[in-house]
Amino acid sequence: MRSFDFAPLHRATIGFDQIADLMDRALSSDGSQPSYPPYNIEKTAADAYRISIAVAGFSEADLGVEVKENALVVTARKSEDAGERTYLHRGIATRAFERRFTLADHVRVTGASHADGMLHIDLHREVPEALKPRRIEISAGKSLSDGVVDAKAVN
Repeated sequence: MRSFDFAPLHRATIGFDQIADLMDRALSSDGSQPSYPPYNIEKTAADAYRISIAVAGFSEADLGVEVKENALVVTARKSEDAGERTYLHRGIATRAFERRFTLADHVRVTGASHADGMLHIDLHREVPEALKPRRIEISAGKSLSDGVVDAKAVN
C-alpha cells in the first residue's frame, strides 16, 4: 500500500487541512469497507444529489438520518418483534448498521423518503453569493479615482 506524507502540504498552505485530512483518511483506510447496506449516489441536477440505500425489512421508525459536523449519518436498528419467528431460510439481512457520508461545504440535506425498501436522501449544494463568479464592469474613459466600479453577479 502506498503511504503519502502530507506534512509539506500543511506547511505550505493555509485552510486546506480538511482536504489533506480527507485524503489521508481515504488513503490510509484499508479496502475492507463494509458493503452492507448497498447504496447508490446519483447526481440529479447541476447542484443536486440523491443517495439511495437499500433498507429492505426496516420501517421508518427503525431508521435514523442526521447531519453532524459535515457528515451525513444513516443508522438502522431493527425493533424486536413481539412474537418469535422461526425461519427456515433467512436471506434478508436486517442487522443494524451505521453508514457515514462526508459532505462538502455548502451541501445540505433537503429531505428523506422511504418507499419500496429504499431510503432516498436528497441533497443540494448551495453556493453562497460571495463565492459565485462576478462580472466586473469596465468603464470607458473614466479613471478609477472618479468613482467605484460596481460588480454585478453573473448568475
